[in-house]
Amino acid sequence: MAAGVTGVTAAKRHQQLQEEEETMTQYTRDELDQDWEFKIIRSNMGAFRKPDVLQQMLKEESEAGWVLVEKFDDTRVRLKRPRAAHARDQLLAIDPYRSYYGMGAASTVFFILAIVFGSLLITGLIVFAIISAVGNSTP
Repeated sequence: MAAGVTGVTAAKRHQQLQEEEETMTQYTRDELDQDWEFKIIRSNMGAFRKPDVLQQMLKEESEAGWVLVEKFDDTRVRLKRPRAAHARDQLLAIDPYRSYYGMGAASTVFFILAIVFGSLLITGLIVFAIISAVGNSTP
């Protein structure tokens, strides 16, 4: 039951973020007339709160011609580049259309699960050691 509620909550949060991004990304006629491309890059772990991480990401993206339009929050930034920059894409070391920086969604889930199960394993071993020690000390 709890997993279903969590799934529904996550789906609602995802929908809210999508709607928020759609209202926040209103493009001007000038931007559209000048033939810009736009994208949003996300960080699942809030990496953009750290200025050095944000600057590193922007440096990497600038190689593909992307420039910062705005930072929505610590997990999302919007970038733009001239559509003509597409001609150099095959020469780049990064995917010019990547939409995640750092760990992607699947990696984040596996990372969290590894921490949870690792913690449970360690707790179980400690409990087992305590029970064994108490059992061995009984006369």
